[in-house]
Order: sequence, then C-alpha cells, then structure tokens
Amino acid sequence: MQNRRVISLWFPRLAAQRVLRSRHIDAPFAVVKTVHNTQVLSALCAQASAQGLFVGQSISDARALCPGLITQESDPLAEIQFLARLHRWAGKFTPWIAMQPPASLMMDISGCAHLFGGETALAELITDDCERLRLSVQIGIADTVGAAWALARYAGQRMGPQYSGDDIDQEARATRSRAVKRRGWERGGVVPIHAANARVSFIAPAGRTFETIAELPLSALRLPDGVPAKLTRLGLRSITDLAALPRASLVRRFGADTVLRLDQALGAQPEPVCPADPPRNFATRLSLPDPIGLADDIQVAISRITQPLCTKLRRAGLGARSLDLALYRTDQSVQLIQVNLAHPAHDPDRILPLLTLHLPTIEPGYGIDMIRLEATIVEPVREQQHAGHAQALAKATNRKGSDHADLIGRLGARIELKSLKIIHPADSNLPEKSQTIVPATYNEPADQWRMPAIKRPIIMFAPEPITPTTSARPPLEFRWRRQRFKTISYGGPERIAPEWWMDNPAWRTGTRDYWAITTDSGAKLWLYQAHGESQTGGWFCHGDFG
Repeated sequence: MQNRRVISLWFPRLAAQRVLRSRHIDAPFAVVKTVHNTQVLSALCAQASAQGLFVGQSISDARALCPGLITQESDPLAEIQFLARLHRWAGKFTPWIAMQPPASLMMDISGCAHLFGGETALAELITDDCERLRLSVQIGIADTVGAAWALARYAGQRMGPQYSGDDIDQEARATRSRAVKRRGWERGGVVPIHAANARVSFIAPAGRTFETIAELPLSALRLPDGVPAKLTRLGLRSITDLAALPRASLVRRFGADTVLRLDQALGAQPEPVCPADPPRNFATRLSLPDPIGLADDIQVAISRITQPLCTKLRRAGLGARSLDLALYRTDQSVQLIQVNLAHPAHDPDRILPLLTLHLPTIEPGYGIDMIRLEATIVEPVREQQHAGHAQALAKATNRKGSDHADLIGRLGARIELKSLKIIHPADSNLPEKSQTIVPATYNEPADQWRMPAIKRPIIMFAPEPITPTTSARPPLEFRWRRQRFKTISYGGPERIAPEWWMDNPAWRTGTRDYWAITTDSGAKLWLYQAHGESQTGGWFCHGDFG
C-alpha cells in the first residue's frame, strides 16, 4: 500500500458537454432527467451554472431563474458510450482503468507517473487533453481509491459554519432555507463544482492520506444515502470527527458500510482498481463481387450477414440491444443505420424485420460493394427449456411477452425508443395517482393491477366544479359545462381521504365522497363532494364512465 498511487478523474459536466461537442448552443444549456415524476437538472454547462442553476434543481425553478435555458432529455446509453470512449483515451496513461458511471474514471498509476515527469506533470497533461476535448475535469491523486475520489470532488472547498439540526429548526424560515442551501453538500447533497476556467487537481503526498482528507466533509466518504445527514445532526463535521468515534457504536447505529468506507479511504481495507474487460466484438460483413443497388438484393445481403451474427451472440449467451448497419458505397461514402431493440435478442426472426424496415431509407448511389452489421450493445440472454403442460403455459406467456418486445422494437425503428412509454400501477389510494408512466424499453408490461372495490370511470380529467340546484346528497339536479342534468340513479358514496404526508394542491379541499351518477341524458358521471380543509369544498365532476 505504500507505493500504490491512484488517480480519480471526475467530469462534472460530462452529459452536457457531450451534447455541446456536436451542437453549438450559445445559451445556458442543461441535461434533464426524470426523478419521481419530476424533471430535474442532471448536468449543466458553465454558462448555466453562472446563472445560479445547480444539479438536482427542478426544471420549473430553473426556468424561473433562467428563462433562456435550453434543455435536452438525458440519454444514459449515449452517456455510458461516451464514458467508454474516454476510458479508451485514458489507456495511454495506464492500463489499470475502471469506469465509475455516470461521469468518473479511476486509474491505478503505480509505477507509471515517472514516465510523464511525475504526478504533477501527469495531472497537467490530463487537464490539457481534456481542454482540447472541451471537457471539464477535476483530478484527485492519493494512495487509496476512496481518498482520490474524495479529493477530486471535495478538496479545495471551504467548510462553512456547522449547526445541529435542532439549532437550525429554531431559526427563521428564510434563514433555515439559506442554511440548508449553503451546507447541502456538507450533509450529503450535491457535490460542488469548481469554476469552469479552473485547473483543478489535488495531490495527496504519499503516506499522508489521513492528513490530506481529514478536514473534508462526511459526504466525501461515499457513505450510504442519508447517513451523512444523520451524522451531521449528531454534531459530526468532518472525517476527523468520524474517525475518533468508537467503531462498534458506528456499526450498530449506521451499519458496517460506514466503517468500511472510512477504512477504504484511509487504506485500512483494500479496494483494488478493477479494469474493465476488453470489449468483445460481435460483427459480420459481406464483401460483394459486384455493386448492388436493388432493394431485393440489399435485403438478401442483410439476411445473409444477420444469421452468422446471431449465431455468434447465441454461442456467447448474449443478445443484441443495439445494432449498426453500415453500407459502403463505391464512391467511398458510408450510410449508417442504427437499430435499437426493446429487449436483447439473438433470434434472426426478431432482428431481421427491424432491419428491413429501413430498406426504403437506403440510398445505394452508384452501388453498394460491402455491408457490415455490428452489435454495439449486448446483454445476457437466458435460455429456458419447457416440457409438460405447466411449462407450455409458461412458454406461451413468454411468447406473449416477446410479441410485446417485437412491437416496441418495430415502433422504436420508426421513432426513438425513449419516446415510448407504458403505464404501470402505482401504490396510491388517490384515483389520479393509481398509475404511473414509465419507459417502455426497460420495463415489462404490468400484470399485477389492483382492482378497486368500486368501479372507476373510463375517462378521468381534472376536477371541474358543478352547481347543484338542490340540497340533496347527491344533487338531483345540477349544472355542468353550461348544461343542466337531472339525476336518474346513483351509487355510493365512496370516501377517499388525501395523503396527509404530502402537500397535494389538488386535494386541499379535504376528504371526498364519490358518487356514480346516471343522468337523464344518458351520461354516467363521477361526482364527488369535497368537505373542505385549507380550501372551501363543494361539488365537482372528476370522470366519465362512458
């Protein structure tokens, strides 16, 4: 451990700068992702950070601060592929490199730094390369993985005054809000990002790991979620404070991972840098004696290279998730077609139809003399054997699921897969929150739908107020959407209470009593009476049974 040296490369703006490398945007730019049905900022350019925006901020708050903000949906697959290219670039410094998605590389440079003139010169060389690549990087060098990780992210930040949670609760609302924002990173919040023009590299002298990281905040130890905030409420401020506590008490109260992360950072527990396995190439090509240009000939050529590719994937127990079809023309130009699958597959009957969907878009020009098909992204595929009636039923069920995957794949061949969504059930007693929208690519169709005790309407919309003309419950006559209705029959009531632990503006009228109403016009409506809470109640229409 004495001679071991590790370098951590953290690219805090990687997702945003990946897009800016291919698009010229002279405005604040941010990449957004969906967290708990809310879009938040996941990566920012330097111009957006200068406007006061930060990672984890909701997009509505961000646009309020910066109306000219340009956003783009996060693409995790493309970001991982870009990080993999950076992994290959870093191979010129050391062969021991580990990827730490979504935006970090860990390198073991033991015995390599002298080849570049020392660790300081190596850090300068890496920074220069990143500047030419238009990437922001923060570098940390230490004896351990944990220490290098901490220095790359938290070194050079000034620790502010620390208060206990009780002290903060006693302050005014505005003061408490500012204090939380000021110390969010110290309590496990967003990692600080240095200025865009700063050349950030921190080097811990060999054998002095503890002295270097002693005053860093607890968030620098890669502790489990929520643990830094709990330790902060106990009055612990830095790694020094944590290291002084008895180990047995820490394990009992906060788990063994807390002590493990501390020992890994200090070098008491080994943490090797595990390099990624060399990429496996799954590709086939067909060189043609004479150029072809007819659609039928191109289709036959694609089918001839699809079969051997699927054979390679099947022998490796893998399935293709993304395919690149390259068509080389006689004029030295190349047309590239990308096909994405909803689920990994190595069956030609599932892959070939997706490729043939792109035949109308192929432009042969003066002729195509070579075709290459490569599986750029592969995932494991588990084979199953079925026998007997029970197994046959399971096979039919799996076949039904594969039909769904084929449908998603065919739709994804025409539009982007990330645009396809499906509905999943949600654990909520509120009618409008009983389902959620999830990406169709990485989620299977839901089959465990909880049926409510009382029938729900087919169409649900935002509650619309109605005007009862009688005091009966439910109203025998009422006006809705400028029309007069008379109640013929009704059923209910069904009482639904709001979620008291959440502030939902739509339920500030309090508990609701729902009624299924049949009117004289034939309409079957879903009405409810709100009993009033923070807002005045009344009668509303919430759905139509059709």
